[in-house]
Amino acid sequence: MSRDAGQDLLRGFLRDLRAAGLPAPVTRQRDFLHALTEVPPRDVRHLYWLASATLTASVVDREVLDPVFAHWFAGGALSVLPETDTPGEEDRGGDGAEAAPPDQLAREGAGREASWSAVDREATFALTSTAEHQVLARLRRDLPGAVPTIRSRRRTPARRGDRIDVRRVHRDAWRTGGEVLRPRWRARPQRQRPVLVLIDVSGSMKQHSRDHLRFAHTVVAACDRAEVFTFGTRLTHVTPELRRRDIDGALSALADVVRDADGGTRIGPSLRDFLGNARHLRMARGALVLVLSDGLERGDCVPLTKAVRRLSLLAHRLLWWSPLACDPGYRPVTRGMAAIVGHVDDLAGVRDLHTAWQQVKKEAL
Repeated sequence: MSRDAGQDLLRGFLRDLRAAGLPAPVTRQRDFLHALTEVPPRDVRHLYWLASATLTASVVDREVLDPVFAHWFAGGALSVLPETDTPGEEDRGGDGAEAAPPDQLAREGAGREASWSAVDREATFALTSTAEHQVLARLRRDLPGAVPTIRSRRRTPARRGDRIDVRRVHRDAWRTGGEVLRPRWRARPQRQRPVLVLIDVSGSMKQHSRDHLRFAHTVVAACDRAEVFTFGTRLTHVTPELRRRDIDGALSALADVVRDADGGTRIGPSLRDFLGNARHLRMARGALVLVLSDGLERGDCVPLTKAVRRLSLLAHRLLWWSPLACDPGYRPVTRGMAAIVGHVDDLAGVRDLHTAWQQVKKEAL
């Protein structure tokens, strides 16, 4: 099948899906077409599952998809689009870095588990156990001391300060017949810097995302100004959901908005989307930025490198917490990590709530 014929076929298929009532927004259609480019379907069955994973979000959606798909693609193997951009294998270091042995790459994370394929599914999270609640209580206690502070621009009444509080002095003088009995001061108090948490919820981070989101809930509760985003194949602002008092209720609410959990990995494009939004950009300026990710990027690492470099210039500190770094023998030799490690203030190992608490205590010292 020619390329033009394949494109006409796809346009007709997507047009009939919309006419049949399938709520497939432009973002899902884009993910579907990108999946066809990155993973060319081997046969009609493979094509069906690509369409189901990217265009549907429920059993009802699949009931709409099935008859339309059968009408357009029933019978025979099909090659829809040629592969135009093969994802690069994370099997070597950055520019100038020596290639690591295969066994070392497999142990440290060679990126073979990372994918660009998008999904749209509802994530599920188990209830928080008693032991986890105890660790979260320690985190809430120690987190304020680990957040760096900055002197506020606004002056407030204080016992000692650098400026006379003329208004309070004048008010007191009215009560004492015009006599000034003692001076009143105003000072610029210390306040916490804003905290920005970026959490990787892709498939390669599946076993760690649950604890990372619980940690983020504690950050929102314990810090004065905190914002949280998740990213897999897209960027999602999740701070409103994490403001709920009950941690399990907050994670249950996340299931409705974080639709790319356990899917592909697009760290660079996700960070680029964050930096391309002026409102989001303000959240990173002068903030303590935490990125919880294994750094296993697929394909071109240039967007990732540029985004991390700019983020490090905006932030007060940029910390990268990776579960792979919990291994004492870990070295950032994959292309993505080798390219960005020079722009990160600290690369540490965090895989669960306990290791997160250990890093918080270390930062508080």
